[in-house]
Amino acid sequence: MRKLFRPLLRGLARLLFRVEVRVHQANFNHPHLLIVANHQSFLDGLLIGLFLPIDPVFVVHTTIANSFFFRILLSQVEYLAVDPTSPMAMKKVIRLIESGRPVVIFPEGRITLTGSLMKVYDGPAFVAAKTGATVVPVRVDGASRSYFSRLSGKHPKTLFPKIRLSILPERHFPMPVAATAKLRRRKSGEAMRKLMQEMIFASRPQQTLYSALCDSADIFGRRRKLLEDVKQIEYSYNDLLKMALVLGRQIERISQPGERIGLLLPNLVPTLGLIFGLTARQRVPAMLNYTAGLEAMQSACEGAVIGTIVTSRAFVEQAKLADKLAGLQGVQLIYLEDVRERVSLGDKLWLMLYAIHFPRAYEIETSPEAAAVVLFTSGSEGKPKGVVLPHRAILANIAQIRAVIDFSVYDKVLNALPIFHSFGLTAGALLPVLNGASLFLYPSPLHYRVIPELAYDRGCTVLFGTSTFLANYAKFANPYDFYRLRYVVAGAEKLSEAVRSQWFEKFGLRIFEGYGATETAPVLAVNTPMAYRTGTVGNLLPGIEHRLVPVPGIANGGILHVRGPNVMAGYLKSDQPGVLQPPVSDIGEGWYETGDVVELDDDGFVKIVGRVKRFAKIAGEMVSLEVVEKLATATSPDKAHAVSSQPDASKGEALVLFTTDGELSRELLAAKARATGVPELAVPRKIQRVEALPLLGTGKTDYVTLKRLAEGV
Repeated sequence: MRKLFRPLLRGLARLLFRVEVRVHQANFNHPHLLIVANHQSFLDGLLIGLFLPIDPVFVVHTTIANSFFFRILLSQVEYLAVDPTSPMAMKKVIRLIESGRPVVIFPEGRITLTGSLMKVYDGPAFVAAKTGATVVPVRVDGASRSYFSRLSGKHPKTLFPKIRLSILPERHFPMPVAATAKLRRRKSGEAMRKLMQEMIFASRPQQTLYSALCDSADIFGRRRKLLEDVKQIEYSYNDLLKMALVLGRQIERISQPGERIGLLLPNLVPTLGLIFGLTARQRVPAMLNYTAGLEAMQSACEGAVIGTIVTSRAFVEQAKLADKLAGLQGVQLIYLEDVRERVSLGDKLWLMLYAIHFPRAYEIETSPEAAAVVLFTSGSEGKPKGVVLPHRAILANIAQIRAVIDFSVYDKVLNALPIFHSFGLTAGALLPVLNGASLFLYPSPLHYRVIPELAYDRGCTVLFGTSTFLANYAKFANPYDFYRLRYVVAGAEKLSEAVRSQWFEKFGLRIFEGYGATETAPVLAVNTPMAYRTGTVGNLLPGIEHRLVPVPGIANGGILHVRGPNVMAGYLKSDQPGVLQPPVSDIGEGWYETGDVVELDDDGFVKIVGRVKRFAKIAGEMVSLEVVEKLATATSPDKAHAVSSQPDASKGEALVLFTTDGELSRELLAAKARATGVPELAVPRKIQRVEALPLLGTGKTDYVTLKRLAEGV
């Protein structure tokens, strides 16, 4: 009877939900077969049963099976109701698979309440390992926007959303090697969690930044107000699209397709609108660092062949950039105030009568591999390099982050990190906008008293920052300012243990430390609620290949080389202006050498040992400058410290410690080194007191300046 109804139901589902099935080299002809899927709605089981080329048995959570709506849908398929936490229940599933029946199971156990992946139970993975079953992942996408989901009313829903089923390549789960059955079961569960996250990432659509914005506007509603900046005006997706259309149209008239347009603008909503608008018309926004010196900015313009810079008179005046801009050679300055005046009646009619109603028609067809933005490295260790990030890299990194952390419409992000920095652009600005989360853009991370007050006043739930900035926010914040925060994510520099402890003691918040590089758009690894280990920067994100290349003189770990969809298209350097230099490392083409020495433990957690350039060779031994800085911090935890090196005739190199602590002596450092087991070679012989450490605009220590000072000591 069921088989008679299935063609009818399949046709009805295709008609109502426009079901699209994408198959990525999946094979269902295996004697022991286990299909695993994410769980978005009460429709999931029926859809998988209708569109998979097999007749499986569905394993469902007992609480879900008791739902009235689910029982109606389950009547069309064969199912087994179990408690995934019960070992006895899993034995039933094992017997079912061993009998030759294909089985479908939802490792999350319950329907998502966040729109993202939820807790993954160990049982399904242990079943796969125990039976040796071939595992085929199926990703359900779109069902969470139906009225059959369990998301709250804040999440937009529609009667018949488009639903996509992505069937991914098969996988196998060998039984993990561990001392006890309990540990083997836990390791199996970790492997299943990673598979589910990889599945979420691998089934992402291939698109451009502008088309992703249009999709978000359709999914979350054009009228959804989600953007705010210091002007204290709330902007909707419709407002952002208007800015993109109008500003992009004006700059298009004075530029050519493929041209790199310099943007010298603060964290404001129109800046985001301009980025989207330029990419839609094949112009490439090059995000200039306005905190950099004239020489660095000139080098950036020359390397990326930037002939036009878009800025604002009001911003130039407030940031005191007039002298710096006057010193730039070979560039034309375009002011947004003038651009707005050039918007004609015809432009307004075009916008209101046509463009805003058909925004997708505005985009020139562009490959996801085309350049989306150019960012510039911080210059903390040399001249800044232009990093060309294609649409593919930025959107892949957003999808990677979304696969491991549940950002959603329920969140409000406070981003004070400058969007000329990759962390501030991708994670702080584009991630929330393209995933329906609210966003408050603040123009400077240095306003340490204002930002905690904003977090309190706006009820922000997510805060991005560097260790330096987070330390200062904690210093000036009231203990209740961050009462709504659920995610505090640190990146761009090593998270200080003192900062980690301070946030936990004062606010009861755990900081999730991440790691990455501008060249990787930027995130490579991050701690998450599902996978957290103190002292590490978390697991590598889904879709990232890695290799560790040993370093002579360094016993543990190696230089991290990575390859993946979030890696840049290449560099633009001042020595070869305008010439794209694709990534290449000792391993081969397409690989990016991070320059960081890292260790990976048995569970895949990444520990940063130090930058290969931040090692000094003293008397033939490699000494990490970061170890020396940790020693200084342990000796004087309330002050700031940084270490550089200088040539030494007798030992090759010598350490120079810069500190804001006037009482810090070599004797105190040596005593702490003996107490903590740090080798004597790591105790600097020269100590220089400074009022403050030199910092870049991103909050990182300016090691170029420190190196120059060290060599002059």
